[in-house]
Amino acid sequence: MRRLVRPAAALLLLALARDAPAWNSEPPADFGRVVLSNFTAKAGMAPAQFDHWRHRARHTCRVCHVDVGFAMAIRETKVSASTNQSGFHCGACHNGQVSHAGKPIFAACESSPKKAEEARCKRCHAMGDPAQRRKDFEAFAADLPRKGRSGEVDWEEAEARGRIRLLDYIEGVSIPRTAIKMDKDVTIASQGWMTDVRFSHKKHAVWNGCEVCHPEIFPNGPGAGRRSMQQISAGESCGACHGKVAFSLGDCRRCHVKAVE
Repeated sequence: MRRLVRPAAALLLLALARDAPAWNSEPPADFGRVVLSNFTAKAGMAPAQFDHWRHRARHTCRVCHVDVGFAMAIRETKVSASTNQSGFHCGACHNGQVSHAGKPIFAACESSPKKAEEARCKRCHAMGDPAQRRKDFEAFAADLPRKGRSGEVDWEEAEARGRIRLLDYIEGVSIPRTAIKMDKDVTIASQGWMTDVRFSHKKHAVWNGCEVCHPEIFPNGPGAGRRSMQQISAGESCGACHGKVAFSLGDCRRCHVKAVE
């Protein structure tokens, strides 16, 4: 039997596309960009700019959002120059002592930076030139697989091809643990006209562990925590990551894996 899109469903999709920015893909260089400004104005500094794509190719989500302790919601982490200097938040890696791929990671936040160090401060505390940021992104992603209408990086495929190798442990911060084997795909029945969703625990367990999602975002147990596209587009449920940092919601078949009949 052929499924038809009901007029009410079509109107709902149009409303969501109009009212929910998560449905409209931003340029890949801007997708997942976070501006940190809790304390910068009082300190006389420009807001700090964080691009997820620069870090997404190096570390799992779990290592930052669980081990380091970055909150999943805006303005909740309370990251500041003092916490960075104490070795927390950005300072867990950006301390001048940690290296990545054989290169030292620059230190973040000095109490009284010298004039010569202002260029280092501006690596974070500058809104930057959008054109230059996009140029930097294209150079960064030149050898990475892309997907979707906006040309986002396909992180899953990049990892499968060995183009990126994600670290899931920070010395002195992370706790040694045994990897959890969770490779069961879960089918989530669609309540509307779209086909069912296939959710991969294997993919998410590698990047997020269990702690990022359970129990705060998704209550444990079969059938717990029913979700809808309205909730997701509002930043709840899957929308805590998708539409903000992970791939955007416009590519329906990344989750709804079968074509609509």
